[in-house]
Amino acid sequence: MQKKDAVDLIKKKKGMVVFVTIISIIVIYLIVQLILCNIAIKNASERLETYNSKEIELSYGTMTYADKGNGDVILSVHGIFGGYDQGFDTIADMVSDYRIIAPSRFGYLGSDIPGNPTPKEQAKAFVELLDELDVDKVYLLATSAGGSVAIRFALDYPERTKGLILYSSAAPLIEKPDTYPEYAGPPAFLCNNFGMWLLRPFFKPLMGMESSTIYAMLPVNERKEGIITDASITNPDMAKNYDEYVIENLQVPVLIFQSKDDKMADYDLMEQAVSRFPDYTFIVFETGGHLMVGNGEKINTELRKFLTENN
Repeated sequence: MQKKDAVDLIKKKKGMVVFVTIISIIVIYLIVQLILCNIAIKNASERLETYNSKEIELSYGTMTYADKGNGDVILSVHGIFGGYDQGFDTIADMVSDYRIIAPSRFGYLGSDIPGNPTPKEQAKAFVELLDELDVDKVYLLATSAGGSVAIRFALDYPERTKGLILYSSAAPLIEKPDTYPEYAGPPAFLCNNFGMWLLRPFFKPLMGMESSTIYAMLPVNERKEGIITDASITNPDMAKNYDEYVIENLQVPVLIFQSKDDKMADYDLMEQAVSRFPDYTFIVFETGGHLMVGNGEKINTELRKFLTENN
């Protein structure tokens, strides 16, 4: 064997060793992450049991919901990656003074999906739920993607709405768009437990949220149909059906909370849109992101004030 051939062989062997080492590290990393993910899923499933959720059969199928507390009712409408758990947690501080009803929207945590899962149909399903629970009027509190549904409810059923509260909500547009995204959400292939678990280190740069947010999102698999429904139907709805969202016709008071540094719900869009609401209070935070972190005290103060004044 010539010297050059021997050198080439040694280089090939070293290259193979490096390649095998890299692959081994990746495989070990994925195995470790899979184990950690499964532990987190188990903990999430145990956490969900603490809500003592209920199921009710409605005309379109099953709806799952949490129902705690006594007094005037706050219907909490969760956002994307949500469910009855996130809906309840958003307003849990009020459970000592109010009755919190937090349903899972279409496709989330045990709630079925009808053939046409639009915000209008979701609002209709909420009315059916309230009828079954013998609840006449509610305060509507909505976060993120749930804002479209809550706005639709308040427009269609003002007689059932005491007030509308929007947390980091999707904003109505100020004019009819020429075009709009037909899918506004995470790619379907990422909408699973392990996919989102692996993505969590990037939550901060992508969404402005801590990686620990994943623990409130699990189990993603049980929310997947709802996530995709939001991305393909709920989120584009205020643009697609602009003429049906006549915000100027709202007959209820509105309280809006938003952070300027929100990476998920554009603050500038909401700032432009607020003038369309006939009766609104707009509370702005300089920081806090989509979850409005660090602003809890101000939020609770303004929320209690709004609930008391519009009782």
